[in-house]
Amino acid sequence: MVMGTDLRSLATVLTALLVGVAATLVGCATSGGPVAVSDIKTVTGTWQGIVYPYSELDPYRVTLTIRDDGTYDVVSAARQSLGTSRGKGTVEIRDGRLIMEGERGRGVGRVLKDRDGNLMMIVDATLSDNSTLSVHLSPSK
Repeated sequence: MVMGTDLRSLATVLTALLVGVAATLVGCATSGGPVAVSDIKTVTGTWQGIVYPYSELDPYRVTLTIRDDGTYDVVSAARQSLGTSRGKGTVEIRDGRLIMEGERGRGVGRVLKDRDGNLMMIVDATLSDNSTLSVHLSPSK
């Protein structure tokens, strides 16, 4: 049997969900949206941003350099006490996305454009130890 309190709780959760969906749709409508990448030259260069590991609390800085030949280098500084970590790999364009294969894992990158026309990249990756992370990058100036 459903009690009045349970119905109010359910209504509150549904209201919050609908408000969240509406806010997301408004955000998407005012942003430039996804960019289908067809040529590696669209993303060549240096990108900087933040790594958000799902298994750790502390995000950290990262620099990704993509070259015209489809190779990349990545340098991250997880924590000051751990120093710098480096890696390399390849990028392939598939269905408008970046398929990244590296020494320590693989990921899928999406390129987005904000409402001011600025590019950003979001990479969701799984590392060789099965940990996952998300990286939010912007072109280096």
